[in-house]
Amino acid sequence: MRFQKLVQLSGAVVLSLFSLNAAHAATGGEPAVVVQVDMAPCLAASAADDMDKATTACATVIDNEKTAKADLVKALIARGALYARHDQVDRAIADDSRALQLDSTLADVFNARGELWLKKGDKPKAVQDFGAALRIDPTHEKAKANHKAMARELERIGAQMAVAGKPSFNCRSAARAVEKAICGNREFADLDREIFASNARVIRAARNPAEAKALQREQDDFVARRNAGFGRPGYDLKRAMQERLQRINGVDGY
Repeated sequence: MRFQKLVQLSGAVVLSLFSLNAAHAATGGEPAVVVQVDMAPCLAASAADDMDKATTACATVIDNEKTAKADLVKALIARGALYARHDQVDRAIADDSRALQLDSTLADVFNARGELWLKKGDKPKAVQDFGAALRIDPTHEKAKANHKAMARELERIGAQMAVAGKPSFNCRSAARAVEKAICGNREFADLDREIFASNARVIRAARNPAEAKALQREQDDFVARRNAGFGRPGYDLKRAMQERLQRINGVDGY
């Protein structure tokens, strides 16, 4: 009985040694080699603005689970910049966003994505990204310029919203029927305000006082015709105001 157990134990040891030798032979006795992902083709194709090559080369890096985090970020940034140059805005935003999820300290990428949001017309997100870039790097020149420009634009939009639907005159003192009609209609009110502002602009740009007086006389004549014509059969207030605005600004709107 004891002899039988020794035979079984010896067999187990021999089997274990055989397995180890087989594994050693299969690997050549060397440790497993970690394959490095080649970044060069992606970066080179992106820098060369070669969309076809970069799309394939960068996808090889980005979709590889073995790609190191730092290399993945570089590939995403490179491909995102390439997409941006070719006006593939949504794809560029997607790559920049993924890069920022991996590394939220990239001021350049925040600024780049902000500019892409601007192209899409999403000003709030653009301002947010420019601000994020400046929080990371307060000296970032592009982000500073972009943020400043957006701040001015938002101020302008705010000012427009504040006067939207309001004419050039005080509606509390409106006495004529045409004035009351303008006060009661946002579109008419906006047209009246635009006419007033455009007329003031061309008068300021007049070459001499005589020309300025002539321009103001045209505006006074329009208002007189408008007051007299409103309410009469066939008179179209909206059309009259639009034609007046076009006459002041010119065919091209300037």
